Amino acid sequence: MKNNHDAYNLVFGISIYDIFGFTAHNYRSHDSNPGRVKVSFGGVCRNIAENMARMGANTKFISVLGNDEKGKSILKHSESINVDMSDSLIIEGASTPTYVAILDEKGEMVSAIVDIDVEHHLTEEFIDSKSDVIEGSEYMFFGADNPKILEYIVKKYNKKTKFVLDPVSAAKAANIKDLLPYFHTVKPNRHEAEVLCGFKLETVEDVRRAGKYFLSLGIQNIFISLDADGVYYCTPVEEGIVKPNKVDVINVTGAGDSFIAGVGYSYLNQLSILDTVKLAQAMSIITISHEETIHPEMELNRVKQKINEIEWSITTF
Repeated sequence: MKNNHDAYNLVFGISIYDIFGFTAHNYRSHDSNPGRVKVSFGGVCRNIAENMARMGANTKFISVLGNDEKGKSILKHSESINVDMSDSLIIEGASTPTYVAILDEKGEMVSAIVDIDVEHHLTEEFIDSKSDVIEGSEYMFFGADNPKILEYIVKKYNKKTKFVLDPVSAAKAANIKDLLPYFHTVKPNRHEAEVLCGFKLETVEDVRRAGKYFLSLGIQNIFISLDADGVYYCTPVEEGIVKPNKVDVINVTGAGDSFIAGVGYSYLNQLSILDTVKLAQAMSIITISHEETIHPEMELNRVKQKINEIEWSITTF
């Protein structure tokens, strides 16, 4: 590893400009509804990059944006929080990936539109133009959104850096099962792990069996989110479950993104596997205590304080 000042994590994926419309009263289709509109920046990988940077980790993020006001606002925000997006692809005349959702008075989504057409500009040629950035990273983080490009990167740059996978969803996990041997780290939830392993995870022994399966593929570090039951971790020499005993939940959205960011911070700072799980879970707990997908006050000292406040249940095998 390079010295800590020069070492960096690389995150690769889509940035999304999110627009949410909240209906004030009874929602009426085919009509204009009074309410409020909220704009935010999203995308799993963009969220990972922001959380990582907020922790003080040296973070580069390669994404694709249109040269529009939405894209410019994402770039400006990233610069303000020290996420380096200078290697991203900016497409003249294209629309930055955008998600528009309408929610009724109960908070239920009644309709949505997603525009990610610009993603097709992420070609193999563009990837190879960033070979120095990829090979210079300590770790490279992905979601499973673009299986074709994901496959190209992990095969072309195999052993040039270490790859970390967040499957994002069970459906997307199914598309990248064959690529698992290329990853240093995987972080599925229980449902994603079931798809990747091919069997149900209903008991602790099932979860441990999944860990052994992932290890047999050559994966070095496995983290499986078990929701209220904590996080299972497995390496070639350590295995266990870490569970916080009391967690206050306001909004679970973004918990997985912040966990992966915590793993990235921990890797750059060479924390032990147990400390990695604690820090990553503390970041998730801070995230779900706030209505925003990314806690606006996420930073290292807050996370350290949260780690000390939590009563941990730790089981080792």
